[in-house]
Amino acid sequence: MNIYQNSQVFKKLLIFILGITLVTACDSIQADEKSITKEKILIGDNYGELYDQGKLRTYYFYTPKSYNLDRPMPLVLVFHGDDGNGRSISNVTRFNELADQKGFIVVYPDGIDQKWSLRGNTQGKIDDVLFVSALINHLQQQLNIDSHKVYATGFSRGGILTQALACKLPDKIAGFASVAGSLPARLKPNCQPQTSISMLTINGTNDRDVLYEGDDHTQRGALVSISDMVEFWRSHDQCTLSNQSPNFSEDKVKTAIYTGCSGNSEVWQLAVVNGGHFWPGGSSTDESLNKFNAKLGLNASETIWNFFQRHSS
Repeated sequence: MNIYQNSQVFKKLLIFILGITLVTACDSIQADEKSITKEKILIGDNYGELYDQGKLRTYYFYTPKSYNLDRPMPLVLVFHGDDGNGRSISNVTRFNELADQKGFIVVYPDGIDQKWSLRGNTQGKIDDVLFVSALINHLQQQLNIDSHKVYATGFSRGGILTQALACKLPDKIAGFASVAGSLPARLKPNCQPQTSISMLTINGTNDRDVLYEGDDHTQRGALVSISDMVEFWRSHDQCTLSNQSPNFSEDKVKTAIYTGCSGNSEVWQLAVVNGGHFWPGGSSTDESLNKFNAKLGLNASETIWNFFQRHSS
């Protein structure tokens, strides 16, 4: 065989090898595409992250068994208290079980250093209201979310963040529920949302962390009293009707429901008589709290979801 024939054989062999490589590569790409498509249907426990304001942010989320790419689902954001995280507040509130029963996606964001910051642009601090706005945009790209049924709730500092979100993100969130939280005194004068706000509040009358009677407004991080907070939202929504339960009784819940509000909004207040700083009906390792909860008979998570279902943007 001469040199020319050798070169021709070599060329054919090279083409054959390249052909096999190309087919293999195409098969590999198709396999990746299939796996990506399959991964879009995320059932059960998941973890996600995104960059915002120069920081890597993380969140835990739960997608119910009924999740379907062809059907948009409501989204509930749940914010932990100080020294907590997304996973810990999910254990307390047990929203995952409710998500499976009722059919909604629940997301538990993580605060930086297990805390939330409402003061952006000071000493390089992150603005967590802006983070939540970015997170909602991010989640809408990742999951099939009904943009008219996005809701926010939180415990303690997470409840305070929820109040701030009502002030600043009413265009993205259709309903709010704060548990053991209140409205920051410094935020109140500047809280002027252009739309009506549906707000549910749950507070213990004996809460020593978020005082029912409020703080001295001159102190740092002061919160308004629970009655002032409720009146603020009732007034903002121009509610004309109220339905209130009987007077306080031991280990019971006093409710006030304000309706006849602008934009079909509502303001609900639940006051847990002699209740402390806790999530009513939540999971706890404190046996005395479990006994109090059993006697109380209030499930905050179910009450919050029932409230959310009544409202959409």
